[in-house]
Amino acid sequence: MRPAFRSFATASAVIALAFAHPAFSQSPSSPSSQQLAPLPETVPSDLPRNARPTHYDIEVTPDAKALTFTGQAGIDLVVFTASDTLTLHGNGLTVSSASLKPAQGAAIPLRVTADEKSQTLRFVAANPIQPGNYRLDVSYAGTIGQQPSGLFALDYPDKRTGKEVRGLFTQFEAPDARRFVPSFDEPSYKATFDLAAVVPADRMAVSNMPVSREETLPGGRKRVTFATTPRMSSYLLFFALGDFERSTKTAADGVEAGIVAPTGSGNQADYARESLAEVLPWFDDYFGVKYPLPKLDNVVAPGSSQFFGAMENWGAIMTFERILLLDPATTSPTGKQDIYSVQAHETAHQWFGNLVTMSWWDDIWLNEGFASWMADKVTAHFNPEWSWELGGIDGREAAMALDALPTTHPVVQQVRTASEMEQAFDAITYQKGQAIIAMLEDYVGANTWREGMRSYMRRHAYSNTVSKDLWSAIEGAGGKDVDLIAQAFTHTPGVPLLRVKAVRCEGGNSQLDLAQDAFSLDPGARGGEKPTWPMPLLIQVGQNDPARHLMTAKTDKVVLPGCGPVLVNSGQLGYYRTLYDDASLNKLVSTFGSLATVDQYGLVRDNLSLSLAGYQDMSAGLRLLASVPGTADAALATSAAEQWQGLYGILEEGPARKQLASLISRTWAPKLEQLGFEPRADEPLNQTKLRAQLIRTLGTVGDPRVVAEARRRLQTLATDPASLDGPLKGTWLSVAAKNATRSDWKLLREQAAKADGLVERQLYYSSLGLAQDEALARQALAFSISGKPDVTSAPQIITSVAQAYPEMAFDFVRANQKAVDKLIERPGRPRFFARVVGSSTDQAMVGKLTEYAATLPEDEAKPVIQALTGLNQRLANRPRQREQLAAWLQKAPR
Repeated sequence: MRPAFRSFATASAVIALAFAHPAFSQSPSSPSSQQLAPLPETVPSDLPRNARPTHYDIEVTPDAKALTFTGQAGIDLVVFTASDTLTLHGNGLTVSSASLKPAQGAAIPLRVTADEKSQTLRFVAANPIQPGNYRLDVSYAGTIGQQPSGLFALDYPDKRTGKEVRGLFTQFEAPDARRFVPSFDEPSYKATFDLAAVVPADRMAVSNMPVSREETLPGGRKRVTFATTPRMSSYLLFFALGDFERSTKTAADGVEAGIVAPTGSGNQADYARESLAEVLPWFDDYFGVKYPLPKLDNVVAPGSSQFFGAMENWGAIMTFERILLLDPATTSPTGKQDIYSVQAHETAHQWFGNLVTMSWWDDIWLNEGFASWMADKVTAHFNPEWSWELGGIDGREAAMALDALPTTHPVVQQVRTASEMEQAFDAITYQKGQAIIAMLEDYVGANTWREGMRSYMRRHAYSNTVSKDLWSAIEGAGGKDVDLIAQAFTHTPGVPLLRVKAVRCEGGNSQLDLAQDAFSLDPGARGGEKPTWPMPLLIQVGQNDPARHLMTAKTDKVVLPGCGPVLVNSGQLGYYRTLYDDASLNKLVSTFGSLATVDQYGLVRDNLSLSLAGYQDMSAGLRLLASVPGTADAALATSAAEQWQGLYGILEEGPARKQLASLISRTWAPKLEQLGFEPRADEPLNQTKLRAQLIRTLGTVGDPRVVAEARRRLQTLATDPASLDGPLKGTWLSVAAKNATRSDWKLLREQAAKADGLVERQLYYSSLGLAQDEALARQALAFSISGKPDVTSAPQIITSVAQAYPEMAFDFVRANQKAVDKLIERPGRPRFFARVVGSSTDQAMVGKLTEYAATLPEDEAKPVIQALTGLNQRLANRPRQREQLAAWLQKAPR
């Protein structure tokens, strides 16, 4: 292990890394050895394909106070066919001058017109531009936004003085580099970038590459120039400016891992920095390609976004503070895990997405599904005590909840407009993509899979791919049936349903009768012909080793040695639901305690979902959930308590709800009593996480002791603002806020105003919206648009109110549309509405959502249509769920 080097750099000086780092060398796929050609017709594009860039030379001068910037760009490009027009992307940019300089000869003046709808700039010459090499020089200006897209500003309290300060950041995925520079802003137009910025001398500027030089300028300014990037897509370019400090550690592979944070963050960056340095060499080894840049920074963005937590800019990840800095006063146990796993996700992107990039947004899952899968892999490797593999089941459930609706889409989806790009980042892209990868790796074997991945990385470095390129690489390494299975699961939308129709023991063997179907949350969509998937099954009989079987037909008979309980989807890595016949499920329930934890976890989640959807009585899922004792594995117990809390939310006020509350308290209060209210310094993180969930669950069902304790702790804030500090701060606040009186609510608002940091402030602000008291909920909504909460906190208040009062929140947003629109960028507004109504069960909301969807362009309406479909599903299923849940409770032991 190489010795670590740590330093804190102030805003006035950043140590420039030697950009002639031995790791920074481009593969044979780099432009120097490639013959440039027009973008193939097989790759979608908004541009006319008559040119492509090789290099950008950009200088920007931001005015953070005025929220404007000016820029100059010199773009080296190749023109392939004669035309009087070059078309580039540009959104919100005002071009003051433009000219085209051929390799030899005088510059050609250009006239510029902008098309707002297509987000393009047309550079028109007086005569046809002949094929050849050119440099396009453009002077332009743009605006700095206050929502995270393009170049944007975030205001936050200085950690030393409490004074409001401003930082600048960029967010370019998917179509927003065009807000920063005229560009060929599509993933297949890869180029190298030189970036310089004229900035205040006392501020730190950060980009993808290290600083190559700094020049002092008059008026207290400096010009910061960064080293040339590798060949990359425009959406990966990054720039940040602010009063920052940089904490570094040299990883074992020689790469400098840095955390760039607001000055005063101090040792809050330690955990993230150490984790970053830890995972980098692991990825080097796994991919068989060394990280090719000399440094990897993770830049802290204060505040939060409604729609994303981090971005994988090459060499300069950006992550919102709540999931990057570990603050002992506010970071929950889940928050600590998120710091590790989210950073691992973005680091995995440095290879899968940045080094090798999808050709078009249709294959965005190649970025996100793989990064999620790799993040789980490395997180579980370095943190085995977290039982992290169980989280894959939660991801599978999140994907299936969306994939089982009629509004689902394939993993490989057609994306054509900017709005569709924004909406492509959903649970199907991330979690279904991840689940398919995990299933395929398990099917072909971990070693074969890794060799295929290494071949893929070497072959396509600095280039673009489609999904089939990966399947070819895995099959080239020896993987069988990969393309067959992958094509079906990535191109056919929906959730496979495997029906175990009968299991017979004959002659010492188990004979299984299996049939394929499709799982749907819509009772009206269960008839008709269904797709046939090639389903990789892993089946365990009794205590025998699991056996593999590929089911390729609608029905199948499988004979396996031994007799005993039959578990299909052993290990829970198959992306399908399993509906057992009654006898088979009864055997699994009776032997539940002997199953592996991952199978217990998966069986409970799967059968609850089947019961909630009406494929079996609610009693089937409830019996399995009730089989999880309070003494179970901490991760399993945490999930079980969370599922009980969700079931409690289904019931309306009345005897059944009281019975369920009593059952939950009897089962889980003793476990909380054993753990105690206070975390112990030496306890495993999973125990702290379980305690937090038990407090939330018991607080939700009204357990008197927990509710009283939450209110008592809230009251201590009046005299000691630090009294709640610790990993359970958010937990106690949520319980207290739900049960808040008017004076409690006022105290929460006062604490928000006094909070020293933005993360803590947002914790209080979001708590304001949780009040069960309807008058306080209305007050929280009015407060959200009062101008007092910052623009990133205000929408969180509204979505908090929507947890208990979705209809009220929806009506408020519609009535105050102009004020709310100022808080959320247009592309995100439909997703915001979908989130607001996510728990509604009001029939009247059907008409309201339908009316709102009709006001949106077709490519923007998708999230609202999905929300409407989910609402109809809840309306169809909720009466049966309540009736069957109440019936089961009548028979449950007391």
